[in-house]
Amino acid sequence: MDHNYIPAVVYAEYQQDYLIKVQFDNGVTKTIDFACWLKGPVFRPLKDKVYFRTFFIEGGTVAWTNGADIAPETLYEAENVLLEPIEHRSLALAMAS
Repeated sequence: MDHNYIPAVVYAEYQQDYLIKVQFDNGVTKTIDFACWLKGPVFRPLKDKVYFRTFFIEGGTVAWTNGADIAPETLYEAENVLLEPIEHRSLALAMAS
């Protein structure tokens, strides 16, 4: 990462479970699993997937109305989760049975 670059989230879209696809102001797009950050009092409400999906972008990052947010630098450094297209998951499940 460029040490002078301060990332900012410009787009976020819910995917599934605790996964959110985010795009940064430099064009980098990744799907991030937020499950690892759902610890402690401020993040506990986010374990409710209905509430989790109410996120919005504020201050260049993903945030929730209870004050929870994750630093954009942390999101930028997070591992990208590769999602299989639904058709492939269905096929894999059919083949497994």
